[in-house]
Amino acid sequence: MRHQTAADEPARARAPRIIAAIALLALGAGAGWASTAVFAPPDEVAAAPYSYVEIVAGEVGSSVRLTTVASWRRAPAGTNRAAGTVTSVPLAAGDEVRAGSVLYSVELRPVVAAVGEVPAFRQLGRDAEGPDVRQLQQLLTELGHYDGLVDGGFGARTEAAVRAWQRSLELPDDGVVRPGDLLFLPALPVRVTLDDELVRPGANLSGGERLVSVLPPEPEFSVPVSAAQAATMPLGTPVEITAPDGAVWPAAVVAHEPSEEADDQVRLRLGAADGAPICTAACSTIPVLGDTRLPSSIVTQAATSGLVVPAAALRSSADGTVAVVDREGRNHPVTVLASARGMAVVDGVQEGLRVRVPADGPDAGTGGGTGSDGEGDGRARPPAAAQR
Repeated sequence: MRHQTAADEPARARAPRIIAAIALLALGAGAGWASTAVFAPPDEVAAAPYSYVEIVAGEVGSSVRLTTVASWRRAPAGTNRAAGTVTSVPLAAGDEVRAGSVLYSVELRPVVAAVGEVPAFRQLGRDAEGPDVRQLQQLLTELGHYDGLVDGGFGARTEAAVRAWQRSLELPDDGVVRPGDLLFLPALPVRVTLDDELVRPGANLSGGERLVSVLPPEPEFSVPVSAAQAATMPLGTPVEITAPDGAVWPAAVVAHEPSEEADDQVRLRLGAADGAPICTAACSTIPVLGDTRLPSSIVTQAATSGLVVPAAALRSSADGTVAVVDREGRNHPVTVLASARGMAVVDGVQEGLRVRVPADGPDAGTGGGTGSDGEGDGRARPPAAAQR
């Protein structure tokens, strides 16, 4: 008798295993379908075409944060007549000098500030006459050394005053004023700077140099902006400058000037509303040398208080009227008092009214639509096909 092999196994014997395999495949396919059906994302939920917001009291304004540049414009004044080696410089840049202040010393002889239009040009002693003598007498009077007539004549009383002044400076009291002893400035007191390349200990002076520059009452304040920005900042635009000590200096745009750096740049020159210095009594806190950059806020839209709504809630009509739309679809005419950054201050409605955003959604302005049919209140509603 021949034994059967696996190859000889009748088909009916293999049938149960084939059926079982088909069943497993069917179960796997069903499980895959079930997984897809259960875990597939739901139909996309459509957002409502509009929502509602409540009109509330608030404030609307707009400002731009930019940088103000403060720089001092120095004007050369006075002419040095002292020759020799600079031995001391007691002044720092921006210091205030008065009549009699020592500016610097040349070969241990101080150069003193005085008021006068006529520069020092000669030695002054007994019997000298002229406007330069008058300027000397005025200085001696202010310092308390002279009580005679300021007449431009160098007499005995003037000589005695000069000797007293020389002793106060610890100089030989010979009663003679040399050309290099005085440096006449147009006005005093005034804040000054010295040419630190020429006026420094060890430097040599030959006489005739313009070493001293006077400073104006305040630095120039300006804001560099693009031409497009300048168009939104007309003359009179308020500017709030943050001072070095944290204080706020109010200013305003007083001029648009072309920039020296680029054709598409504009320099906004600033000034105070009353013409006083922007930095008031604190101008000395602005360094004299170089430019000082100060953070500033340029108010492009002054703050306005009132009832605030999103600008998108405003509906404009062909006749120019503006309205908001309530929950029932009714128009409420309003007057826009101010708008900035997507918000508006309006008049003509009551606080607490809920209005449609955007105003031009479905049924907007019909005068009596069912506002609740499309109401979103910030919540999305599924489409009709998804409500089953």
